[in-house]
Parts: sequence; C-alpha cells; structure tokens
Amino acid sequence: MRLIRATAATAAILVAAALPASAINSYNATPAPERTEVGALVATWDDDDDPATPDRVDWVCSGTMADADTFLTAAHCTSDWPANVKFYVSLHQDVQSALDSATGTPAQIAAAVGVPGTAHNHPAYPGTAADTHDISVVEVSAEQMKARWSFTPATLPAANRLGQLGPQGLDDTSWVVAGYGTQEARRGPGGHTHPGGGVRMKAPVTFNALNNAWVRLAMTAPQGNGGACYGDSGGPNFATIDGKRVLAATTITGDSPCYATNVVYRLDTPGARDFLRPFVALP
Repeated sequence: MRLIRATAATAAILVAAALPASAINSYNATPAPERTEVGALVATWDDDDDPATPDRVDWVCSGTMADADTFLTAAHCTSDWPANVKFYVSLHQDVQSALDSATGTPAQIAAAVGVPGTAHNHPAYPGTAADTHDISVVEVSAEQMKARWSFTPATLPAANRLGQLGPQGLDDTSWVVAGYGTQEARRGPGGHTHPGGGVRMKAPVTFNALNNAWVRLAMTAPQGNGGACYGDSGGPNFATIDGKRVLAATTITGDSPCYATNVVYRLDTPGARDFLRPFVALP
C-alpha cells in the first residue's frame, strides 16, 4: 500500500515495496488545465536541524479548493513535519516548472508560486484502519487567491450521498481522479522508480467497492482507467452525480506500484462533514 506525500526530489527514487500513497499515472491520463480548483500543496521546512533556516521548498501533495479560502487535502500531507514547516497553496498547472523558475530563498520561492496558509488536521487523525480521519484543510487568504488565479470551488457531496447511491449506482457513475503526482512504477536498476510529477493531470477511474469511510476505485489500464500515485494524496476524486461534478472523495492510499487501486476517503460521511463544517458551507 502507498500512503506517503511525495516531493519532486524524492519521487524519482521511491522504491515501490517500501511505500504506501498517491499520483496520476501515465496511461489513459491527460493534462487538466480546466480543473483550476485543483492545486498543489507546497511546503518549506528545515533540513539541517537549524530552526532559523527553512532550507527546503517543494510541492508535496495535491488538494482542492472547497471554497474561496479553504484548500482540502489529506492529514498525512500536513502532519509529521519539522516544527518550522510552512504551507502554501498553488493553483499553477505546472507547479514543478514554477518552482524551478523561481529564485530567492525557499520562503521567497514558495511565495512566488503559492499563497501561504494554515493547516488544520482532523483532531482524531490517524484514527483506525476503519476510519483514519485522514482529512485536513489549509486556510488561505481568499483575496490573495483571487488576485492570482481564477477558479470555481468544487462542489461537496450531500450527506450520505454515496451511501444512497449504493454500489450499483456508484458502478454506473463516472469517476475522474486529478492531481500532481508521479507516474506508475517503472522497473530499472535497483528496483522500481516513479518518474514525473508536478503537473496537474486527470484520469478516469471506475468504482470497485464502498464501505463506511472509503471508496475503492479501479485503476486498471485494460478497462480504460488511469489512476493516482505518489504526490496525488489529498487530491480530488470527482463523481458525476445528478449531472453535476461532485468532489466525492480524496486520494489517500492504494497499491505501491500504482497500477491497481486508488483508496479514497469519503466526504459525505458524518465524520468528514463534522470536520469540514467550521470551514465550508455544506450542502
């Protein structure tokens, strides 16, 4: 299983057997410039045990603007960092190129590509396997976001909407995963690597299974599916429900090589909705 945030510096050397988390595969995937509500989580953090020098900057996860000032992502993307970590939200289509072309200190580079924000994790994270409560928001300035990008926030699902549809209804539903993550595993000297990442992509996926907290989505290429991989954690899984695109779930984990299954966290459950209620207006 995969469940790890990714950085551009490490994505190419991830060994599949060691890891669990997410990215958009190369097969059946296309760029997603129209998904302007989908963004990358950028972080600066200390890398030399000196709190005065936050000397790393990189994109680390994906997410979605749920309203004008709320970026929805995964709690494992905003947890277990050095104390001086700072988060930024970027809606650049190609955040990796934006980072590569920016100059200055890590803080200046992060500010050049994103808007600073404050992370809030679900207080019960990491929970249990049945419900890890792996959900987080990053609150940003609506004014700064509007000044830099034009986007329409995603639509969240009504309470228990996926449960109401049930397996048969969800099997007939169109699903699309989006994010900035790496590609599926490539075999090479020393094991598997995961190339790419840092560009907003999308791919079709199909319904596999539903339980109280999770949806499992198939990423199998022969069925025309794409899928998620490292760096797509926190990113959206859109379902077309009643003719509308709905942010139904967020990418959390899946199989390590990123070929088979995307395991996504439902946003229509009481636990997810109770967490989101202070930050966004719920349907």
